[in-house]
Amino acid sequence: MRLPRPSLPEPMLARNGVQEHGGWPAGVQWATPAAQLALVATRRPSPLIPRPRCLLALVLVLSLGPTLFAAAPPAARVDEIAAWLPARPTASGQPITNRAAWSALLNQPEWRALIRDAETDARAGLPEQPDDLYLDFSRTGNRERWQRVAFARRARVTTFALAEALEDRGRFLPPLEETIRALCAERTWVYPAHDAALRNFRGEVVEMDLGSTALSWDLAAALGLLGDRLSPELRSLIRANLQRRTLEPFRAMIEGRQPEAFWLRATHNWNAVCLAGTVGTALAMVESPRDRAWFVAVAEERIRSFLQGFTPDGYCSEGLGYWNYGFGHYVWLGEMLRRATDGRLDLLALPEAQMPARFPWRAEILNGIYPSISDCSPGTRPDARVVRILAERLQRTFPGGVRPTQPGPGRALAITLLDTFLPRPLPPIPSSTAAPDPDPLRTWFQDAGVLICRPGPGQPPFAACLKGGHNAEHHNHNDVGSFSLVVGSTMVICDPGAEVYTARTFSARRYESRVLSSYGHSVPVVDGQLQSTGAAARARVVSVSLSPEADRVVFDLRSAYRVNGLTKLEREFEFRRGARPTLTVTDRWEAARPIPFESALVTWSPWSAQTAGLQIGEGTAIVRAALDTSGKDYTLADEILEEDVRTPQKPRRIAIRLRDAAPRGEMRMTFEPAQP
Repeated sequence: MRLPRPSLPEPMLARNGVQEHGGWPAGVQWATPAAQLALVATRRPSPLIPRPRCLLALVLVLSLGPTLFAAAPPAARVDEIAAWLPARPTASGQPITNRAAWSALLNQPEWRALIRDAETDARAGLPEQPDDLYLDFSRTGNRERWQRVAFARRARVTTFALAEALEDRGRFLPPLEETIRALCAERTWVYPAHDAALRNFRGEVVEMDLGSTALSWDLAAALGLLGDRLSPELRSLIRANLQRRTLEPFRAMIEGRQPEAFWLRATHNWNAVCLAGTVGTALAMVESPRDRAWFVAVAEERIRSFLQGFTPDGYCSEGLGYWNYGFGHYVWLGEMLRRATDGRLDLLALPEAQMPARFPWRAEILNGIYPSISDCSPGTRPDARVVRILAERLQRTFPGGVRPTQPGPGRALAITLLDTFLPRPLPPIPSSTAAPDPDPLRTWFQDAGVLICRPGPGQPPFAACLKGGHNAEHHNHNDVGSFSLVVGSTMVICDPGAEVYTARTFSARRYESRVLSSYGHSVPVVDGQLQSTGAAARARVVSVSLSPEADRVVFDLRSAYRVNGLTKLEREFEFRRGARPTLTVTDRWEAARPIPFESALVTWSPWSAQTAGLQIGEGTAIVRAALDTSGKDYTLADEILEEDVRTPQKPRRIAIRLRDAAPRGEMRMTFEPAQP
């Protein structure tokens, strides 16, 4: 058995490798220095692609560095936390010397299989990672070639450390020590995609990113797990590298001796991920309780930025995959701190964390299918490890599509140890005990402008996700007014989700992608224009009504299109429940002159034209769409969106185009599931 792929966003796995920030402006690589940002700002995308704005303002803010942002935590708070911490640094989990704890795991097949994995990896040998492989991204924009090798090297730390802890025979120590020495010899632990100027590679700076903090945490966990089973020379090597690559740069940033990394105040996954890795390293490595408390106090303050990235109703605009990754690390950080402080510091008890923690329970569309909005891989479900903790602490059952499981080996050593040895039962969150259950008929994320409509009891399995929002969200796609339709266990009208990340994905050329721009979403094209990018391009809620029989929402979409003379553009969704459920999508527009108009449907399924409409889907998952254009002639055309996507089948775009331009009009599409 190979280690299971964790329920993280696809970019963290072997295929794509690197998580990104998302957010505004979507064309900026947030880890890029200010000089690089200025260069990016000068690159002109295609005139047909909406261009990110306000880049210069962002450059100016980021270039201010420590003079604007640096702030050490209050000494009184550091002293208070220091009194709660143990006298000695402690890594998560149980050390190898606790033979009872580790021997008990051998009763579980997934842990026994891990030993076979370690034997296979030991025979295969350490993958080579030459400098030229790191430089590949800066030359070609390709992430995968370096990441495939780098992730395999890092996974060996987890595999060998866990296998040795299970057996305690010493046979996995040599390949583990070889791997750690090779990792410590790398020029930088920062991912190539986050080192565009190669300053870390050249040794000019020592910065911190998602990859470096994760590796630091895992090496600290390996040292805490194996202790003096590792050679004295290797233990010293690990400590020196963690100090140089993580602990010292972090302290220097907070104390104003080094420019502050953007992620310390970011409102997306980077903040939680990097803070968790840094604090996990500090709790395991820093000798002085007060020095450890300093790291905790900084994280306690800075993690609130991450929570600000959620709307008050708990919606995660980065998508479910990044909820797994970002909020998952928030949960791991919280459980680490709760244990280290004997329950005195509990991040999950913060009021701002209550609604984000409930996101998986509220975001399901139907039958374990969740929205693939933003840079989310289609088919993503909530991370069972994170949900297991939240379900216990929130006192809830598991959300749809998530199977209750026991803790097992994962790819991240530190998280595996923390998850496996968390003392049970976990304490409930006091503020959550009286929280109401999610509405089974719908979820209305009113602050985000997203409505999920579900069938009533005993009704056909037909559900929809209707998206308003805006075009400056984290991991943004230009998708204001888009929708997805689920029949049974199939998303028939789809959001295509994320593309395979390249240098283009997080540059000013982002919306050249035909799946990230509005061209790849089920939204109109108005006067030949795609949607623009930015916070001003948003769906204003005109009206909303919710009842057991039907849900209706009307969005004003005018601001999403830069069309001269456009005076009205509304999209109305009406979802009707019952024995014959329907979703009706009506577009109404007015302009000062005749303008071309088309709408689109995006699907992975086959389709065919029908009398006055079309049919999409196959097998038991088929929808029929009746088209009404108020007597205006229209044409149907389809094409495959030729982008590198994360699904086996590329999405198909079906265009519904009016033959003639008109100063006003109405287009209505009524969808219903095919009756058996």
